[in-house]
Amino acid sequence: MSEVLDELDARLLLLLTDSPRLGVLECARRLGVARGTVQARLDRLTERGILGGFPPELDLAAMGYGLTAFAVLEIAQGRRAEVAEALSAIDEVCEVYATTGQGDLFVRMVARNNDDLQRVVDEVVGAPYVRRTSTSIALSTPVPPRVRPLLERLARS
Repeated sequence: MSEVLDELDARLLLLLTDSPRLGVLECARRLGVARGTVQARLDRLTERGILGGFPPELDLAAMGYGLTAFAVLEIAQGRRAEVAEALSAIDEVCEVYATTGQGDLFVRMVARNNDDLQRVVDEVVGAPYVRRTSTSIALSTPVPPRVRPLLERLARS
């Protein structure tokens, strides 16, 4: 089985991670390959679901959502879809993961302050089939979301 990403794919993704607004021609120039090669790689990475787009990196705190919290939810068995649908209707819910262990769902949410977090938690707890929740407030982000080390490893291969 061939690798999911080769060295050129990794170098291209690193380049776009650092400078997401670069055009295909500039990527080709910096990588030392043909424009068509870069376009074909981007198309293939998109088709395979590896590259999902180029969303801007947003600072939620600068947007007024300076508080991040995580909740572990225990839900009624067999009701994950309904709970996920209800959670997706809460604007401050940023991510939801189905998990193993103590809880069934792991939720990342944001709020403007503690009072606002209470409102968000009340909405989460009020979702149908949510049986129990445990919420923790994030104090800092010592390791922010990242993929760079993985891409760098592939680019060195």
